[in-house]
Amino acid sequence: MSKPHITLYYAPQTRATGTRIILEELGAPYDLHLLDIQDEHYADAGFREINPLGKVPTIKAGDTVITEQVAITIYLGDYFAEAGLAPAIDDPDRGTYLRWLVFYAACFEPALMDKSTEHDPGPSDRSVYGTFDEMISTLEQALTPGPYLLGERMTVADILWGTALNWTMMFGLVPENPLFRDYVQRITSRPAAVRMQAEDEKLAAEQAAAREQ
Repeated sequence: MSKPHITLYYAPQTRATGTRIILEELGAPYDLHLLDIQDEHYADAGFREINPLGKVPTIKAGDTVITEQVAITIYLGDYFAEAGLAPAIDDPDRGTYLRWLVFYAACFEPALMDKSTEHDPGPSDRSVYGTFDEMISTLEQALTPGPYLLGERMTVADILWGTALNWTMMFGLVPENPLFRDYVQRITSRPAAVRMQAEDEKLAAEQAAAREQ
């Protein structure tokens, strides 16, 4: 039975970039549904029907809609299992793989939002991520000795994390250190990431020019 076709709802230079890099790394065929979420007049009722929050990335596999970046990452890694970038359900590495994917959504992103908005998460024993420093220290331990989260084995989790750390260090939300810099370099220097960065710059420039018209 053939696999349903993938459509990626996409805005350049957003979290969706990591998802597009994952699709490229998996060698997956997909269509790009381009959105300009930076346009103050932006309104795509059709997309809101697919994802009421209007957030990217969102994908459709046939008639199935998948939202939330981590859910999409898990889905695609399993969906294109032949690429070898996701441990199978019975693989001993599966639990560690899932742990760090969920840590991204449950701890990393909330900690970043609290830091960027100067929001007090309250006592560390009641915070989902403890303290920001504890969250960063936990991530550093996960990436030591490396080179990837599963040692020598790269997965789609590394693409998600490498892309995210690249952006968050760029904006000063995550401290730059040799461990994170080296990890990011391993991911962002890969051909798929280099291609998508160039494509993102082109698409972003085209959208900016269109908004000025």
